[in-house]
Amino acid sequence: MLKNYIEELFKVAHTGDAREESYYKALASLMENFAQSIKKPKTQVTILPKKTEAGNPDFRIWDGRQHIAGYIEAKTPTEENLEKVEESEQLKRYRGAFANVVLTNFFEFRLYRNGNLIDKVQIGWPFIATQLKVVPPVENEDKFLELLNKFFAFSLPRKYTPKTLAEALAGRTHYLQEQVLLELSRSNGKLSGFFEAFQTHLIAGLSKEEFADIYAQTITYGLFAASTRCKEGFNRRAAFDNIPKTIGILRDVFRFVSLEDTGPELDWIIDDIVDILGIANVRGVLHKYFIEGKGQDPIMHFYETFLAKYDPKEREQRGVYYTPQEVVSYIVRSLNTILKEYFDKADGFATNSVTVLDPAAGTLTFLAEAANVAVNEFSITYGTGGVSELIKNHILGNYYAFELMMAPYAIAHLKMGFLLEELGYMLGDNERFKLYLTNTIEQKELPKVTYLV
Repeated sequence: MLKNYIEELFKVAHTGDAREESYYKALASLMENFAQSIKKPKTQVTILPKKTEAGNPDFRIWDGRQHIAGYIEAKTPTEENLEKVEESEQLKRYRGAFANVVLTNFFEFRLYRNGNLIDKVQIGWPFIATQLKVVPPVENEDKFLELLNKFFAFSLPRKYTPKTLAEALAGRTHYLQEQVLLELSRSNGKLSGFFEAFQTHLIAGLSKEEFADIYAQTITYGLFAASTRCKEGFNRRAAFDNIPKTIGILRDVFRFVSLEDTGPELDWIIDDIVDILGIANVRGVLHKYFIEGKGQDPIMHFYETFLAKYDPKEREQRGVYYTPQEVVSYIVRSLNTILKEYFDKADGFATNSVTVLDPAAGTLTFLAEAANVAVNEFSITYGTGGVSELIKNHILGNYYAFELMMAPYAIAHLKMGFLLEELGYMLGDNERFKLYLTNTIEQKELPKVTYLV
């Protein structure tokens, strides 16, 4: 197997005009043949779209069980200093984003696990093929097969915390953002319509770079939210089926992502995100920490951790920092007392005539606490029998929130859904918390929105 591979490389090199891509077929065949030898006949080796300024690995390996085993980044055989390559910005990004990566010049193979080099093997010397013009002898065959065994044995973690899940998704979302921006640069790009709609209906003066950021986060957090509602077999189609109909912007985006052809430039990274969420059991992670009350709010920590890794500058510019629950609780309880003692609202936040608005809602930390206080206030005075009606008619009717950033917008809808479940109320198909994606301080009047966001 390895002897045939080296001979194929020599034939390509012997043509005299070989480029990096000229060697791809030989490497893909080697991976497929090895997979057959270890009884993984359904393994798929996908050569990813030609490199762009956005950058993506050259190969994606599926393990035969509909999960991504890892990625391979190839360099031309004339690039013999892979130690230098591994310290390049490109490779640092790959190593940071993907847990199982091979770097190769087709003769030397380096395996990285969670960013760290764990194995390397030289199976031949490229200068023998390219300069001496003879077939290089095979070296270190056993060690090479051992390296491939390690590569194919990898599987994504089955257990995640909110923190580790956020970290796993952040790097992939960054790649997705770059691929979206590349798609927008094309004259016939499929995302142009979405870009124009966001400019017209959501944020006036939105740049392509800002849209790419918003759209990438929309996909990741839409997939994240949908995975919490999917009971089995999470995939792109399941994502669309499980986005609540009342969250219109996510439905519109996922109609394209789930039901239409997004193109190979977006497919590979979206599939990677879906793969992680399908394995992670997101609902189980959040249920353990949120519903059972073990630890602090995982949804808030999830978002803060995600943004700190995905775009720390945006986190700083937008002022996205976690407000300690003790501070939130004190402020909300104080306002509840003020409503009762200074405004004659006997039931505080539970009073039907009280309207609540958070103009910069983030992940609804304050309004979630206000809802909690309202339910507690009502239950003490009137008992728990009418809590469902209080939520349906008052909290869902009189509590409002605005948010500019896509990530907290999607997370906040998810968070409120979990909270209401904890309080004993399940949102119906046509119900939603009145959180809107908008710029509170935007002065320009926008055309009427054609769908519910």
